[in-house]
Amino acid sequence: MRNDRLEALLGQIRLLEQELIRETRKKETEFCYKIHEKKVQFTTVAKTKHRELRLSFHRYLLNSRFLVLLTAPVIWACLLPIVLTDVIGSLYQAICFPIYGIPKVSRRDYIAFDRHRLNYLNFFEKLNCEYCAYANGILAYFTEIAARTEQHWCPIKHAGCVKCAHSRYKNFIDFGDAEKYRSHLEEIRRAYQDIEAPEPARIED
Repeated sequence: MRNDRLEALLGQIRLLEQELIRETRKKETEFCYKIHEKKVQFTTVAKTKHRELRLSFHRYLLNSRFLVLLTAPVIWACLLPIVLTDVIGSLYQAICFPIYGIPKVSRRDYIAFDRHRLNYLNFFEKLNCEYCAYANGILAYFTEIAARTEQHWCPIKHAGCVKCAHSRYKNFIDFGDAEKYRSHLEEIRRAYQDIEAPEPARIED
């Protein structure tokens, strides 16, 4: 009964994800852009309006609080550990995942550089946006690598940590279910049918 309920909830989540995709596509019409051959293209009218709304560098600085500008080096200092996370995570899965029999995480599925096409952003706003896209993309990419690693080595749910759930958590064994852990561990280690199915092409810039 519990597994049936869990499957029902997962089915609802998948339906909500599909609804989210449909709603996102409606924004193409609302904001005058279309996706052609995986590239975002705005209409000429939209581009003109965007340029009119773009702040010059001088106005951009005037609109920024002094303390915000002062913390900019701190934000950009985080780039080094993020790049190291990118490199180390990629090397780790390249070396270890084939040995463990774990499907590799596609890095390109987590990195989206498309905000530089927004003409209402000035150069520095675009730079900041792409930095955020890279940072959050890499952290999501590394989280998925860690999730698949956990599925292989310790696929056991926590007793009460709701926020510990990640993309692979649904396959994990309930906390305290010793019999299932011993009898189904190898099966769960190989339960990647959901990610091996073909996925829709990702939108690129």
